Amino acid sequence: MPSCPSTRPYGNRAALVAVALLAVLVSRAWAAETDPDHDPNNTSVVLVRTVEAKRSSVAADVIFTGDIQAQAQTNVAFRTNGKIARRLVEVGDHVEADQVLATLDPQEQQANLDNAKAALVSAEALLTQAKVAFRRQEQLLSGGYTTRPSYDQAEQQLRTTQASVESAKAQLGTAQEQFSYTDLRAGVAGIVLSRSFETGQVVQAGQTVLVLAQDGPRDAVFNVYEALPANPPASKSVAIALQADPRVTTTGTVREISPSVDQASGTVRVKIGLAETPPAMTLGAVVIGRGHFKAREAVVLPWSALYRWEGKPAVWIYDRQKGTVAPRIVGIDRYAFDTIALASGVEPGESVVTAGIQFLRPGQNVAVADAKAEGIAK
Repeated sequence: MPSCPSTRPYGNRAALVAVALLAVLVSRAWAAETDPDHDPNNTSVVLVRTVEAKRSSVAADVIFTGDIQAQAQTNVAFRTNGKIARRLVEVGDHVEADQVLATLDPQEQQANLDNAKAALVSAEALLTQAKVAFRRQEQLLSGGYTTRPSYDQAEQQLRTTQASVESAKAQLGTAQEQFSYTDLRAGVAGIVLSRSFETGQVVQAGQTVLVLAQDGPRDAVFNVYEALPANPPASKSVAIALQADPRVTTTGTVREISPSVDQASGTVRVKIGLAETPPAMTLGAVVIGRGHFKAREAVVLPWSALYRWEGKPAVWIYDRQKGTVAPRIVGIDRYAFDTIALASGVEPGESVVTAGIQFLRPGQNVAVADAKAEGIAK
């Protein structure tokens, strides 16, 4: 039977494919035997990527959010006891130094004032009588019609009534002053921040009823993390911008740093005195501060290199000679958007693992994915 001529070419092609496949398998087997670190079936070797540590100049800004506050606040209180008759201001109102903010029911003070006035009138009447009696005794003594003791007694009575008049005047002044205390005045111009009284309430002398933010210099107040005051920016000058409108800017200097840490938030309060206060930066306005750190040398690594070992920050160090890795605890100088700056733990020239760290253990044999790609961390 004649053979079909079309089957021979397909048979040759199948033979060629089989030979090529066999060659590939043989080459892979030979490569696995000669280089076990690149054997995909060798589970003791982990493929990683590394970078070479190098010191570089690190300069960063610290950005924090705060609000505008007055440098001076005044607690306003009545200077006498009484029942509040009128309240004339609300929170947020601007008041002048001599403006009446509230008044007390003045019945008691008015009664004391009336009594003081009456006492003064009585003392002055007695003084008038004493003056007339003294002049009479003086004339009689000059004519020899009275005795010296009578004259001395009239003189003593005159001096006593004069002292009584002075005492009555002082009591009247005190009563008038107490009456003036029924009107509440701050004594300084400013804005009412808070109030704690209502009409009809009985208050005691010295009890704070209003808190006033005095007119004048303003502070930008920030609550910053505890480590910042220990390592402050290079300059005490801070750029301030209004959050609602970043075009509104000013500058300030550090005026006060709280000596204690807030137990609730773990932050420290820092007050920045503003050189100038733009009108848009009203009390309570949210602002953004920016401080500049001085540039310094540090080892910078990608975020992916950071690991946690024994509860502390660490990285994996690659030993080029042994082909193994080991964890090493490091000190963090600063966190950036996609990098970390190390304060200690890694020396320039060492290789740090940046990919594949989730599969590592101390002494793990590793293979670098692309040895030529091992470079400098940026």
